[in-house]
Amino acid sequence: MSDLDLRDGDAEGEERHKRGRGLIIAAAVGLEVAAIWLRTGRLGGNVAVRCREGHVFTTIWIPAVSIKSLRLWWWRFQYCPVGRHWTIVTPVRESEMTEDEQRSANENTDIRLP
Repeated sequence: MSDLDLRDGDAEGEERHKRGRGLIIAAAVGLEVAAIWLRTGRLGGNVAVRCREGHVFTTIWIPAVSIKSLRLWWWRFQYCPVGRHWTIVTPVRESEMTEDEQRSANENTDIRLP
């Protein structure tokens, strides 16, 4: 086997590795989109979330993108503008919120950076 044959085999293996990595990333994004859909009935965008202390507010939720929070599957660690603390937030389906919670979510939004 020549050196050229070995290099061709390495290139093919590297291409397979890149494709596999791309598929894993695509699957992870797809799972996050499915999770946000199941939790909120939306694909992302302006989403009502609840913090661990029960505060409700609206945040921008873009699957696979996180600038102002630390992503932890469908939870995120971010600043709660209602209680003014750092906490884990989870998406909330608006139809399952009380009128007071919906009003709070509409009145309280975090910073508008994605």
